[in-house]
Amino acid sequence: MKCRICREKAIIGLPQHNLALCADHFDNWMLKRAAKAIDEFKMFTKDSKILVAVSGGKDSLALWDILTRLDYNAHGLYINLGIKENDYSDESEELSRTFANRIGKKLHVINVKELHGMSIPDKAYSKKRKTCSVCGVTKRYYMNKTAREGNFDVIVTGHNLDDQAAALLGNFLYWKFDYLAKGAPYSPPLRKGEFAKAKPLILCTEKENTVYCLLQGIDYIQKECPYSEGATFLRWKHILNEIEENSPGAKQAFYLGYVKYIDIFKARNIDMPDSRCEICDIPSWNEVCSFCALWDLNKK
Repeated sequence: MKCRICREKAIIGLPQHNLALCADHFDNWMLKRAAKAIDEFKMFTKDSKILVAVSGGKDSLALWDILTRLDYNAHGLYINLGIKENDYSDESEELSRTFANRIGKKLHVINVKELHGMSIPDKAYSKKRKTCSVCGVTKRYYMNKTAREGNFDVIVTGHNLDDQAAALLGNFLYWKFDYLAKGAPYSPPLRKGEFAKAKPLILCTEKENTVYCLLQGIDYIQKECPYSEGATFLRWKHILNEIEENSPGAKQAFYLGYVKYIDIFKARNIDMPDSRCEICDIPSWNEVCSFCALWDLNKK
């Protein structure tokens, strides 16, 4: 297999693009794919202050590296969830810190157990809730809190094409209109003074992000989260991978087709509540927001 551009030995085949690339041209191609998504969906500019949600995994570290190489002002945020199985959280944090030092960027670190005296798994057990649910509420709160306090213009995450297509499939199967209305690659600020949210790697696959990290020598955590085992989300990914193998480009056509017609699913405007949480003062539909209720802050 030879590189479609220079005819040297290719290191990756991209059948969905009818393309094969050598290491140098693949590296350039990845930068261009991210830049295309940023420009096409008008995510942010070189003047924007960007907060990258970092997990220590391949997607978020690849994203932070690419944004840095494209000369964007991108800081990182790592949230230590206190997952002790296989030293998952501590190893992820160490890899994130090491990478931040490598690129010379600021990494904000939040340790949930230090702040609340309890890890995410322990809180889930005490509340008799699923760990992923507690994790989601907590991470969203601290991402938003960090963005507000640091005057960031946008929060970016490492969600890739596989992630978005799998989420879309699950939401379609169960007709979850609230989620179908919010699956775009870019979400503008809901009101002045707030921040946007974006997914710059939306045109890149999980495989491509992995190869990018290997070529750049980026050390990332290769363990899966212990609580993701058996997740329905992984089943949707497996189904889509089978479809993609027989019909290259199907995942991209599926997701980008949805993005093109997303307004169909916006039955009502997504708005931000006018009221605020009486505990932490963030916008909330209830007197006490879901985060403060979860962590029993209303009882202190």
